[in-house]
Amino acid sequence: MANKFHNPKSVSLAGKYSLGCEIPPGARVLFVAGQVGLDGSGKLADGIEAQCDQVWKNIDEVLKAADMTYADIVKITSFLTDSRFIAANRASRDKVIKEPYPASTLLIIQGLADPAMLVEIEVVAAK
Repeated sequence: MANKFHNPKSVSLAGKYSLGCEIPPGARVLFVAGQVGLDGSGKLADGIEAQCDQVWKNIDEVLKAADMTYADIVKITSFLTDSRFIAANRASRDKVIKEPYPASTLLIIQGLADPAMLVEIEVVAAK
């Protein structure tokens, strides 16, 4: 049985995400720690677009290590340090996340561990 996404018509849906995801019994679940725009050498990407793209590359590497792909993501939590970054975050995400869309939460926060970091994203995947 595959993951089942829920979007009841009685609840408002304002974007490319699902309102809920049901994981079948026996599925493997992977919790990916929050990823920031650092590459493998520890260099921080320059600007919000590049940081978002690097975050998704990092998530892809963790998914691959667990024999999973972006298609296995069931929940995304995004942390942005400025609401002006929402469009860039969505554009980067739309490059890799396709239907059925995972459940999703977006938060605008005061800051991350390093003030130069503009975005952090954590995901849950199930297969």
